Amino acid sequence: MGTREKILAAATQIMREQGYARATTKEIARAAGFSEAALYKHFADKTEIFIGVISSQLPGLEAMLGDLTPGRHSVRANLVRITATAIDFYTESFPIGASLFSSQELLTAHRAAIREHGAGPRTPVTRLANYLRAEQRLGRLPSTSDPDAIAALLLGAAFQQGFLRHWDTETEDPTVLARKLVKAVLPSS
Repeated sequence: MGTREKILAAATQIMREQGYARATTKEIARAAGFSEAALYKHFADKTEIFIGVISSQLPGLEAMLGDLTPGRHSVRANLVRITATAIDFYTESFPIGASLFSSQELLTAHRAAIREHGAGPRTPVTRLANYLRAEQRLGRLPSTSDPDAIAALLLGAAFQQGFLRHWDTETEDPTVLARKLVKAVLPSS
């Protein structure tokens, strides 16, 4: 494991345990076994570390969305896989991001920093909706379907499940739940 990966692994652990707000670059560097200066050789700022944690250390929602190929596998199967992965992703990321809402100043600063990095929480919804539009063009999704609504409903439900998994110990298997959610937005096929 290289320096960058060690830093991301340490950041993931600290952010999961203490949230983003309390994870300092000094503490992340110490936990990774490096100086804070070494951390800044690999990451421009804490926001870049956060993006690295979200994109490479948590269940692979970003990678899965990137691998979606219109016309490959069934639309239903693709949506079930994406939704189940999203449930796992939001379950893992919820404790990290929740602390951002503890301070309006922190949230405002984080929003601005995320925008500067070209990232944000709308990205998965946009990417999924774009995939669904491509499937519509191929005739594999009815022209009456609303790709933006389907993407928002599935990923919104996955986000809610991520929250509920931390609140309530009675949770359903992500794949089973994903099948039910997809069936609700694609009732026939």
